Amino acid sequence: MRKTIGAILAATAAIGMASPASAYLFWYTPNFTGAPVTGTEPGIGLPMPKATPAELKAHMLWNMRAGLNVAALQCQFSPILFTVSNYNDLLNKNAVELNTAYKALGGYFKRTGGPKWQTAFDQYTTKTYNGFSTMHAQLGFCETASKIGSDARKMGRGGLGDLALARMQEFRNSLVPAGDQIYSRRYFASSAYPMPSFADSCWKKGALKSECAVVRYSVASATGGRAN
Repeated sequence: MRKTIGAILAATAAIGMASPASAYLFWYTPNFTGAPVTGTEPGIGLPMPKATPAELKAHMLWNMRAGLNVAALQCQFSPILFTVSNYNDLLNKNAVELNTAYKALGGYFKRTGGPKWQTAFDQYTTKTYNGFSTMHAQLGFCETASKIGSDARKMGRGGLGDLALARMQEFRNSLVPAGDQIYSRRYFASSAYPMPSFADSCWKKGALKSECAVVRYSVASATGGRAN
């Protein structure tokens, strides 16, 4: 009897230790799936006017790389997402394709950026990375990055560009705050209201002129599903 009870307790402990692996974020993941992209879609990345199809593909690959890099830094609260090891594998296994994409982007900015093309290229890189920084959408972003990174890890060399075109819309969608699809969760994101200009030209008899009015953004909230 003691042996039986001991075996049951051991099995229960094993189940308890394994259970977080299937529900480590404790939510029902929203659906972020999106259609394949070309790189010209609004909001999919920074605008790339006059870019060739090859340059746009490099653009999407560099966006995916940036997003996975940010995830490797932001998502370490859940090691089981493997965002760090996925990203390291991406760099080690796909150095040739990543370098080719980087050279293609450099060629684009040389061709379109004029004498200050290097500055424009540096700004592009910084803004691309900043575009994946998130707080209120962190759960969805981290889980999506984990899935994309895992799929990249399973691939052979030479297919990252196609993966980026196929998954970038999904990656961008995950940056929109969303709630659990089953249980309600509420979040609030607010910031200080912007102040109007105090220039004399903006005021008439103590009243602010309409052309100087400031834009006030509504407070974001969601109770399940995607926020509006």
